This record gives sequence, C-alpha cells and structure tokens, in this order.
Amino acid sequence: MATGGYVGKILYVNLTDGRIEEIPTSKYEQWGGGHGMGSAVFFDLVKDKTIDGFDPENVVTFMTSPFSGTLTPSASGRTEVQGIGVQSYPVGWFTRANFGGRFSAELKYAGWDGIAIQGKAEKPVWINIVNGEVSIEDAVGIWGLNTHEAQQKIWSIVGGDEAENGEWRGMSTGRDSGRTTQRPAVVTIGVAGENLNRNAMLLHDSGNSAGQGGFGGVLGSKNLKAVSVVGTGSVPVADPAALMDLRMELQAGFAYNVEEPVLEAPMADFPFYGIITRSPGASTVMWKGKDHPNRPQGCIGCFRACRRRWENGVANGDGCAESTYWMMGTQDENMAATHLLDQLGLNHYDAKNYSYLLALYKMGILGPGMQIDTKLPFENYKSYAFIEAYTKAIANREDIGADLAEGFARAAEKWGRYEEDTTSGILALPNWGFSEHYDPRIEVEWSYGSILGDRDINEHGLNTHVHWAPQVQAMVKQAPLVPAEQLVNLIAEATGLEPEGWDYSPDGIYADAKIAAVAWHRHYSRFWIQSMGMCDTAWPMLVNQVSEDHKGATPEYEPRLFEAVTGTVLSYEDSLELGRKIWNLDKAIWVLQGRHRDQEVHTGYVYSVPTTAPYFLPAKVDGVWDYSTCVGRTLDREKWEGVKTRFFELEGWDPATGWPTRATLEALDLSAVADELDAAGKLGA
Repeated sequence: MATGGYVGKILYVNLTDGRIEEIPTSKYEQWGGGHGMGSAVFFDLVKDKTIDGFDPENVVTFMTSPFSGTLTPSASGRTEVQGIGVQSYPVGWFTRANFGGRFSAELKYAGWDGIAIQGKAEKPVWINIVNGEVSIEDAVGIWGLNTHEAQQKIWSIVGGDEAENGEWRGMSTGRDSGRTTQRPAVVTIGVAGENLNRNAMLLHDSGNSAGQGGFGGVLGSKNLKAVSVVGTGSVPVADPAALMDLRMELQAGFAYNVEEPVLEAPMADFPFYGIITRSPGASTVMWKGKDHPNRPQGCIGCFRACRRRWENGVANGDGCAESTYWMMGTQDENMAATHLLDQLGLNHYDAKNYSYLLALYKMGILGPGMQIDTKLPFENYKSYAFIEAYTKAIANREDIGADLAEGFARAAEKWGRYEEDTTSGILALPNWGFSEHYDPRIEVEWSYGSILGDRDINEHGLNTHVHWAPQVQAMVKQAPLVPAEQLVNLIAEATGLEPEGWDYSPDGIYADAKIAAVAWHRHYSRFWIQSMGMCDTAWPMLVNQVSEDHKGATPEYEPRLFEAVTGTVLSYEDSLELGRKIWNLDKAIWVLQGRHRDQEVHTGYVYSVPTTAPYFLPAKVDGVWDYSTCVGRTLDREKWEGVKTRFFELEGWDPATGWPTRATLEALDLSAVADELDAAGKLGA
C-alpha cells in the first residue's frame, strides 16, 4: 500500500436523487490515478455501456493523480476528465479530456482523489466542495453567465468579499489550519455547454480548458454549470527530501536557464523558438510579447511556465493552438477572438474549421440564399465582426450555428457533403470527426493512435522531439542541434525499442518497429501522461536539446518520482504494463459500445491527397538517417489494414475484429472485463 500521494477518498455525486457518497480510493489505487482510475470507476458505475453521452446515466469523472498538488515537476496540476463523449463521429466514444491549472491540487487539498458525477438535476445546479463538505447548489444567477463571470460569481459566494481591512477573508498563517488564501478552483461550462453543443468545452480559471469530447455539452445535459472546490489540507509525500532533490535535478538539467540561455532567438520575438529548449512562454505561438507586457504563467507546481499572463488581461493563459483560432486581424483582435471562445465555452479545434466554410462560400455553395443558407457575413471574413458573429452563432445555435453546434462532421453530413469533402480534404477530419492536428499521412504515431483510440491523441512529448525540434531549426535556417541518427538512437535507448521505430520514411511508417513504437506510445501515455498527470508538452523527456550528451530524463526519472511521492517501487517496465492494462480496459469499453476493426479507417483524403507542406522528421533512406520533408505522402489503404492486423496481434487482440481475447484480459487481471465482453458476445477469438 502506498504511503503517499493519495488522500483516501473519491467523491460520488448523483444529481438525479441528490446522493453524495464516498468511494474509498484504496479500491482503485491499483490503477495509479487519473485516467486509470477514471476508466475503472466508469466501468463499475455504468452498467449499460451503449448509452448516449447525453444520457443521465453517463458518468463524468474528474480524477487527480498521486502527483497532483505536490512539487512533482510538470505533473502536479492536471485533471483527467472521462465519460461517454458527444463530439466524436459517427459514434460518441467513451473518451477523455484534460486540463491544467490548480483544480486537481485544490481537490486533493480538500481531501478528494477524484469526483464521479452521474444523473441529471431537475434544474441548473453547481457543486460546492469545501474540504469534506459537499453540497449541490442552485445555479440561479449563475446559469447563463459566461465562463469567466460564472467563476467570479462562485468565488464571491464561496469566499465572500474582501474584509474591511483589505485582507482576503480566508487568510491564515497556519498549515492545515482550516483557512486558506486561495480562491476556489472552479471548472465551468459556458453558454455553448448550456445549449448542449457537441463541441462545448470546460474552462478552469482563465485559459485551462478540457476541449475534446464535448464535455461542456455533457455537463449541460446534466444541468450542471460548474464544480467548485477549495481545500485547506495537504498531500502526503513519502519522501519529501527525495522529491525536492529530483525537482532540482530536473530543473538544472532540463529547464530553461534564464541566466545563461544556451540558445538565443535569431530574430526578435520569434514565438516558436523556445519550443526546442522548453523555455517559458514558448507555447504562445502567434502572439508576440512586444505588443503587450506579459509574464510567464504555469500550472501549479510546474517549473516551465509555458503560458503567458498579459497586462491587459485578455486571453490570459491561452497558448499554442487556441492562440491561432483567428489570425486575420491585429494582435488585439486575434487575442479577443480567443478570449471570446473561452468565455462562450467552445472547443477551438472544432470551431477553427471556419476555413472549410470559407471554401464552400467561395464555391458558391454557402451564403445568403445558397444551398447552405446563412446570413453570417462571410463577405467580410477578414474582419473581427465576422469571427465574433460566427463564434456567437455556434455557441447560441443561431443561423448555421445550429448545425455547427453538432460538430463539423455532423453538420457536413446533414448538408450531404461529408463524404465528398473529407475525400477531397477541404474538410480535414481524419479520425472520428476530429480536426487534423498533425499530418496523419506522415506523423503516424499520432494518426494511428487516434484512429485506434477514441479521439485526436493531442500528446506532444514525442512530437516535440521528432517534429518540432528539427522543424523549428529549419524555420530559422539552422542545422538541427541533434543529428537524425543520434536522435533516433537516443529515443530508442529511452524507450527500449529499435531506432527504426522512429523512421518516418515511406517504408518505415508501416514497419513492425513502427507498430511497436505506436504500442509503446499508447502504453506510456495511458499511465504516465493520463493516469499520473504528467504534462504531455514536458514528458516523456526523451532528448535534451541543449546538453552535451543530449540524453533525456526518461526513463530514469519517472519511476524515481513515483517512489518519492508514493513510497512504492515501480519499474519502468511495470509502468508500461499498467499502461497496457488501462489501454485494454478502454478498448473493452469501446468494443461494448460497438467498436470493430472495420470502423478504424481514416477519411478519404488521407489515402488519396498527397501532402504538400514540408515536414522535418527523421527518416532512413538507403541505410542513411536524415531529416526528410516527407512531401508527396499518402497512406496506403492496404498497408494500413496490415498495420492494424499486426498491431492487434502485438496487443493480443483478435486480428479479425480487433477485440481483446480472454487470455489477454485475464493475463492483465481483467477477468471481470472479459466476462462482460463474453456476455455481450464481443470477446475476441
């Protein structure tokens, strides 16, 4: 039994009958935390796995990890959200989302390792957690507010106004004294969630969002506006001194040195450059700091601070993809568009497909009186007035926004255009209705992992090394800091796999070594990233771009951090086996929902439209490693089917169906899961 990291109980709330109960964390500790716990809790609580995501019996979990609320670097601030989603197409798969900030830490300080929410309230409510006291509160005066306003209102209700002496009412100098200086950590939905949008997200604080899966709409269907938590306790750590030593080692070896930076940006305010050194502020892709004073911002416990907080207070904490939502105006207008997206509670990665609508507009298919009739001002699509009207239309289900609120895949299907437009590629939704993130024809551990799973994987740990580091160096016209052959050898050493697993040549993307690499990626991520809450932009640390030997922190540091926090010895190999166990449980849930290998096929353009934009990824051609631009690629349908078969065989699944077998599940101590699959007639042969 672990001595640290857990606080002992999981909160269960049934909104239908008002039940508030405790589940002992010990029942689920075998799963580590986060995703593993969430999947296991869901499996136990949801008897009928075929229900729709909007069904009241759907369970939504918010899970922490043993690292949450501790000083574990780049691992203490993330919250894993799970349940049957409503965004994926054509099936709303059991899925996940994830957000950073301080919610998970505050939940641990309140004495809870997670929350499971089931049922539907008769009227709009919010959940109020203050240490061990939990109540379901009336959302009068909060329902209808935007995400920022809702949080401010709840802060006022829970924390009260400032005292007469100007000090925050909860101020205290004593540890675990029952008082705190912190505002409650609130995760909330916006008007998009209230309107049951399939592309509605959850927002915590200013820029921490759980975007994919449509969980904003799921909470809206439960009449649940927000969950607020504030705690005054602490998290037990088995060996605090060892944890602090590990943190300082990692900071010295793998964090950006602001006093003596190894790399200097070759041009003023070049926003991408810091990615290769993981420097503060690197993730804010398009907004240049010279236009507004700002400072780095990070999730609780993180030593990287990859976001920014702006003096004008607009779009604080937003970085990376959401900062590219709209880029046709001034920086102030671009930031305002993202700020509006946050306030309304919309997922950027679906709403950003307005480029598809522009294509239809230019083709004469969409517009006033056209086949797809709309009054939105597409003639002024370069103006802020357009993006404001467009964003509000989706959130409020107005005009064509009523269709787009169902997600772009379902909207295109309603318009009779889905097959044609995903085949031509003007609607780039390669897997399960989710937008293209990285090119599915090239960076295949991303596309393979997505189509074999439930959503766009959105994991950047490997991607940073094989894609962004060489890509950025090419953009600034410099040679890669780590030659391709050295890079793949370093990754092979860290993962325990063959160097050819990181070969992105035309043959390499179908090779057995690549299939093993995809499996490793799924297993590592299911445990360390999603169950232990390690940030995917920091972990795995496979390569150090700036050290002399370029050796990364993985796989040495993850088990050492786990032991320091929990007191339990866990080998790297055993952690991957735990990840495999969680991956198999998820697969079983998808199979119970109706998954079959025949569905695991990308949309048409992935197989028929060659790539044109240059990528820079390691590739072995004629025995020589180099970085390839990978231009002119498509995936081969027949070879992809072969990849699936070999992947299923590697995982111990039935190659004809993709279903787990009893032997595989029982070897992972999942006999009850095998029994449920067998009873449903969906156990692999």
